[in-house]
Amino acid sequence: MSGSDMRVGVLGGTFDPVHLAHLIIGEEARIQLELERVLFMPAGQPWLKAGQALSPAADRLRMVELAVEGNPHFQVCCHEVNRDGPTYTVDTLEELHQELGADSEIFFIIGQDALEQFHRWKEPARLLQLCRLAVARRPGHDDFDRKAWQRLFSDADEPAFLAAPSIDISGTEIRRRAAAGGTLRYLVPDAVADYIKRRRLYQAAR
Repeated sequence: MSGSDMRVGVLGGTFDPVHLAHLIIGEEARIQLELERVLFMPAGQPWLKAGQALSPAADRLRMVELAVEGNPHFQVCCHEVNRDGPTYTVDTLEELHQELGADSEIFFIIGQDALEQFHRWKEPARLLQLCRLAVARRPGHDDFDRKAWQRLFSDADEPAFLAAPSIDISGTEIRRRAAAGGTLRYLVPDAVADYIKRRRLYQAAR
């Protein structure tokens, strides 16, 4: 994964399951930010979602692998699923900087709902030294509060906002449909839908 002077996007999430909106955001980030690659990073045990039931990491990782197949600019990053205990983005980005090289520029891609909670993350100021945030706007969330950002993170670049299509696909709805035996067409890639069916994921109440 090493390289010098690269522009790399990192799109993290539980990916339970990965769906088409994730892929669209990744592609829009690649185009708009002129990224050489986008790393899709399934979460291990995200501390902000402690206690939330997740599918096994191996299944979530495999679904991401299936989803990004065929796109030479998309890769899977296993850092967090391979780490024991709670996972923190700042630790992962420290590792990625060592691998990619100090001259590489990392954009961490999040939704606007996550931006509103960013100040609660572990070491947010340090995290902003390691990356620049790229934010996909989402329906129903307020505009960027520039004054609050400057008050909290005066030394950091402001987030880059992505003009991505507003496609509201819910992982909760996908799991509900899968549990009821409904179709997942046009919600997840076909290979992911086949995997969910074959592995009988989401059949138990979640």
